[in-house]
Amino acid sequence: MRITASAVSLNVDDVPASSDFLTRHFGFTEQMSADGFSSLAREDSGMNVIFLRRGRESLPADQRDDHAQGLILAFVVDDLEGELARLEAEGVAITMPLTEEPWGERAFQVRDPGGVIVQLVDWNGPVAEGVDPAGA
Repeated sequence: MRITASAVSLNVDDVPASSDFLTRHFGFTEQMSADGFSSLAREDSGMNVIFLRRGRESLPADQRDDHAQGLILAFVVDDLEGELARLEAEGVAITMPLTEEPWGERAFQVRDPGGVIVQLVDWNGPVAEGVDPAGA
């Protein structure tokens, strides 16, 4: 198998609100859209983020009413403190303050208007040899 692209698809109630949040605050651009659908990308992210409106008939019946809960959309960044300050200046509510784990992960979280958790992360501690903290 050869994977040629990656995406995460999230079921939300308000596709335009979630899409606008990622474009306005995180620099994503809309690649495709239709009623109840939006696909966003950043050249440097290595994946697309897709929002689907809950209840869409194109979704399998057992997934239609699911909401993107219990999931964290995490982005590893170079300047965590700078991103925190920028988002605060833009009026984005920080829903988890900047924390540091014993293994070196530092992160904070925000939520989009529909409740999708977006976490910004950096790694300042020792990482096991050969392990990419971004999962790439």
